[in-house]
Amino acid sequence: TNPLSPLSLTRTLPNSFTMSKLDNTLLETSIAQLLAFSNGEKISVRKGKVTEEVQGKKRNFVETIELQVTIKNHDPKKDKRFSGTFQLPLAARPNLKVCVLGNEIHYTAAKEAGIETRNVEDLKKFNRNKKEVKRRLVSKFDVFMASSTLLKKIPRLMGGPVLQRANKFPVMISPSDNLVTKVDTVKRTIKWQLKKVFCLNASVANVSMTPEEIKTQIVMAVNFLVSLQKKNWQNIKVVYIKSTMGPSFCLYL
Repeated sequence: TNPLSPLSLTRTLPNSFTMSKLDNTLLETSIAQLLAFSNGEKISVRKGKVTEEVQGKKRNFVETIELQVTIKNHDPKKDKRFSGTFQLPLAARPNLKVCVLGNEIHYTAAKEAGIETRNVEDLKKFNRNKKEVKRRLVSKFDVFMASSTLLKKIPRLMGGPVLQRANKFPVMISPSDNLVTKVDTVKRTIKWQLKKVFCLNASVANVSMTPEEIKTQIVMAVNFLVSLQKKNWQNIKVVYIKSTMGPSFCLYL
């Protein structure tokens, strides 16, 4: 078996895992520039053959750092579309809005932990009105989690596969799961999935992290994506990082 298969990698990849073709100096310089810009400092940005001075701006929110990757040498007709999830050491978006669709036990646990939650009675109030479900529930949260006993009932209660169509199908909570731990795991999980386009992106860090933490998050996320490819790094065309409001920085070309 391949020791870097998605399954084994998700379970065994240590935080210090450094197998990468990313240039260490370029990565550290890019992170420093990105953080300087987000802190309101002036930085030099290369645009084609020209280097320009760009004035940064400190925002009144914590900017997310996104990894942007373009895949190459992939034939959709011959090669399988890949998909894999991976747990990073830290949550890139700690303020991710999570809603628990819970049975009595998980509903109570969520309430006690201060986690947004809805039970069956709350869902019944929508009267299977899909427009109301979208407006008053789906649009307000980034991620949904649901008790295993409720998972199959949710589409019927909502009037159809509303969450699935919004690409927010609930993460299952089993009876043995610790809810707070499960929510933390969900916040730290990223997903790489090839669909119809070869440009992929994932939130992997944020500007409140230390440069070393950001570097670790980026390297681990890139290496996991590479492990999903048939030809590993030969399938990677370009890698960029970008903060929410900042310029992009090329890490691999």
